[in-house]
Amino acid sequence: MRLITFTTTDGATHVGALAGDTAISLTRAAEGDPRFASMLDLVRSGDAGVEDARDLCDSHPAHAVHALDDVTLRAPLPNPPRLRDCSLFIAHLQPAFRGMARSIAAEAADPEAEYERLVATGKFDTPEVFSREVIYYNADHTAVSGPGDLIVAPAETRQLDYELEFAAVLGHTARDVAESDAAGVIFGYTIFNDWSCRDLQSVVMESQLGPSRGKDFDGSNTLGPCIVTPDELGSPYDLEMTARVNGEVWSHGSTSTMHHSFEKAIAHFSRNRTVHAGDVLGTGTVMSGSPVEIGKRLKDGDEVELEVQGIGILRNRVQLPY
Repeated sequence: MRLITFTTTDGATHVGALAGDTAISLTRAAEGDPRFASMLDLVRSGDAGVEDARDLCDSHPAHAVHALDDVTLRAPLPNPPRLRDCSLFIAHLQPAFRGMARSIAAEAADPEAEYERLVATGKFDTPEVFSREVIYYNADHTAVSGPGDLIVAPAETRQLDYELEFAAVLGHTARDVAESDAAGVIFGYTIFNDWSCRDLQSVVMESQLGPSRGKDFDGSNTLGPCIVTPDELGSPYDLEMTARVNGEVWSHGSTSTMHHSFEKAIAHFSRNRTVHAGDVLGTGTVMSGSPVEIGKRLKDGDEVELEVQGIGILRNRVQLPY
């Protein structure tokens, strides 16, 4: 299934499924079943809820069907209980760090000399721990935006970047999950855009306490356009990933280059502690998946499209203060 959250012209919010050019309202088809009141309710309903959702997709009343043009897609899971963004791709890190060094050096009287000085400090190298451990930060799960939403950058930034990622949504609350069993914990997959203010991030990362304000503003975590269940997607480790800006390809990569797997991350996060149904695990950025790596800059009004094979296209326009 390709599960969505959408609103209709009367302002009602529905949990649904994509079927060609239509949206099936599971909320309406289920006639008041609380498991279909929201996507989080459906995720928490477990395997039985997913099976009943499939049955509703196969057999539903006519009044539950809406033309896609008549509805507005929202973030498929607008209220995850937790959102971790991980470094499952690590090849992206070195060029991203060096790109941030170039951005800082650009303000100097001699940008090239300043860049060389910054690189020589070692602060813009990738620490070896990223290869050994699943490194992550806790993103703001209250700052989730969805497909079509306008992304308004903070007034103080002068360098907003998209980040080409995807994510797994957990479908079970569990503890001490073995890596060999972890695939069974995954509810589905979605696209994730981890918007980043690179200039702000470059400053606060010196604290060694994470990206802080650099990734923390209203709507800074975009999910969508749908959650694809594992049976429909197949392997998540051989998918093309593409980012386009105003229709031009800026980034291209593959999920086959992930250094750590979702299964390893789930085993790591559940060791001696609980992961929860509805938790979202972002992959981090695929190599070349952010403008800072490739020497490009977003402009006010640009339209950014992230596409992951088998999931769809996540499209947003940006409003920038520069």
